[in-house]
Amino acid sequence: MPDHNHALDAALAAANAHFESKRPKTKALHERAKQVMPGGNTRTVLFSSPFPIRIEKAEGFWLHDVDGHSYIDFVGEYSAGLYGHSHPRIAAAVAKAVSGGINMGAHHVGEVDFAETVTKRFGLDMVRFTNSGTEANMMALGAARCFTKRSKIMAMMGGYHGGTLYFGGGVSPVNAPFDFVLGRYNDIGTTRALIQTHCGDLAAVIVEPILGSGGCIPATIAFLAMLREVCSQLGIVLIFDEVMTSRLHPNGYSARIGIQPNMKTLGKYIGGGMSFGAFGGETKIMQQFDPARPGFLPHAGTFNNNTLTMTAGQVGLNEIYTPAVCDAHNAFGEALKMRLNDLFMRYQAKLQVTGVGTLLNIHPVLGDVARPEDLAAADLRVRRLLFLHLLDAGIYVAERGFMPLSLMITQPEANRLVVAVEEFLVKYGRVLT
Repeated sequence: MPDHNHALDAALAAANAHFESKRPKTKALHERAKQVMPGGNTRTVLFSSPFPIRIEKAEGFWLHDVDGHSYIDFVGEYSAGLYGHSHPRIAAAVAKAVSGGINMGAHHVGEVDFAETVTKRFGLDMVRFTNSGTEANMMALGAARCFTKRSKIMAMMGGYHGGTLYFGGGVSPVNAPFDFVLGRYNDIGTTRALIQTHCGDLAAVIVEPILGSGGCIPATIAFLAMLREVCSQLGIVLIFDEVMTSRLHPNGYSARIGIQPNMKTLGKYIGGGMSFGAFGGETKIMQQFDPARPGFLPHAGTFNNNTLTMTAGQVGLNEIYTPAVCDAHNAFGEALKMRLNDLFMRYQAKLQVTGVGTLLNIHPVLGDVARPEDLAAADLRVRRLLFLHLLDAGIYVAERGFMPLSLMITQPEANRLVVAVEEFLVKYGRVLT
């Protein structure tokens, strides 16, 4: 809990007032939005009190709001926007798809080409497409339950697998009504014991190799290796949610760490930033969806094979986010993380950056961060103050400090971020302690 740091309270109050005074159009638009959407919001993660920024136009790495302010976009559409805004090759691919028909209500060549690309790139025997990571995870869990003839699902406390699979504060009341068992991230002993206790009913263990919304916290190799070993021994389907982490290695994060799950789920950047998800893995599990087989599992979705996604995704993986580009981009992210952490150490600030490659998160907390509960000591006032300071400097990060870097972010933009963060430390250093 925050202490009674009155200087910090005063600094935050002033920053909030400054934020509101500079955005009269944004405030008015938020009042309109509240009349037709609960809280003026239709996507919880974007909300920020007293009101969020409202973007009018985006291009490259720039965001322009309705009050005329411009920001360098370090949010990267919460990892879905790997290619930035209207990347010229993606735009050309979308235009080509539109000219040839968006949704054909039939099989087409593009889906075959793209399926071959995805399976080869990410080490999958077979794949099926969806419209979001949420759908992909729901279908993967359904497949595991049918394959094993068991009912329970293990997720991790602090994990996030979509709007109906949220475990940030336990099991969300709007989650899908699976029978969940919650493991403890990076706690080998506790989680192994839980798996063994429930193994007779446990169909799947689903885990993010790096927690995304949970704070960019990497799982240890030992923890993931334990999951792989125990799941293999007990006939449990191990699912890696690589909606975010697949960007961290040319063949996905599982290839980077050398641990292969039974299934993987993938997300929107792979579809060129379009509405997209995918689930895939071993043939023996995926062939349950073969409509030519007796008793097959149905899997619907009008836009599963829409040509916008198939075409944009093919161009993105084959022409833009090549293996060489992937490696260089993640090395760039690691270098930025090191620069920021060095800066925090130099100023002896109670801040640190966690994450791997281009999935980064700034936290106002010291000490090792191995699981979400290690962030409980974070002072949310400092997080908010940094968010507002960066907005004023023309830089947009998620208020929780999340920074999934798009390909549009290069050294000049990284330099601007580092300078703005140092200005924050100079301006507020005395009130942060």
